[in-house]
Amino acid sequence: MRNTVDGVRWLGHAVLAIGLTLLTQIGGLAWLIALFFKRRLLAFAVIYSALSLATLAVAPSFGRVPLPCGPSGELRSQSWLYCAMHRHYVTPELRALALQFAREMDRQHPGTVTQTLDAGFPFWDEFPLLPHISHDDGRKLDLALYYTDQTGTCLPHETRSPIGYWAFEDGPSRCPPQWLSLRWDLTWLQRLWPNRPLDEERTATALRLLVNDARVSRLFVEPHLADRLGVQGARLRFQGCRAARHDDHIHIQL
Repeated sequence: MRNTVDGVRWLGHAVLAIGLTLLTQIGGLAWLIALFFKRRLLAFAVIYSALSLATLAVAPSFGRVPLPCGPSGELRSQSWLYCAMHRHYVTPELRALALQFAREMDRQHPGTVTQTLDAGFPFWDEFPLLPHISHDDGRKLDLALYYTDQTGTCLPHETRSPIGYWAFEDGPSRCPPQWLSLRWDLTWLQRLWPNRPLDEERTATALRLLVNDARVSRLFVEPHLADRLGVQGARLRFQGCRAARHDDHIHIQL
């Protein structure tokens, strides 16, 4: 009986370590080290923080650098979670592009804050950043859409959902319902989000700047949203019906 209990306990630790690894890349290692301490949660917090600091120093040797996480500047993380979970690492080229893009957005529309969502992990290509299909090499970045209040005033620090994803813009879809797809409509969630209209002027400017940037190879956004904003271009693509919807964020890749 004791062996069975111990086996279940260690299986639970293994599952937790795998889950933390998939979510944060280094969290699983931090948990496994914390198992050697009596106060595991405290040990985990300390070890995870230490590994996070070490990651900042080591990631450049893997060709990755962090996007800004601070509370100021034209480019910011939409949520502290993305930085805490190490999902904000990109190549130096993509970081430079994002910073330049955010400054240009602020120049054309003073007071604009561009918010980053998921980017990539700090180590190793082809390590999956779930639930994304392609965020595995530091060359992809999701940007939050821009929103206004009911009077049309820009809300520079706000999105409709707490994490920037899953608050979809209404529009026709070319995709039929199908199994084994990451295209979630999440209809039950939509009624929970605050009524913040899309800032069409800023979002259209963002799409045009990115479409015309030679460093961008692909820009994913739902066709109905591109049509609504009057933006076209060879780099503007449809991500396909089995990938997540892209009318809640903008996906760019080098």
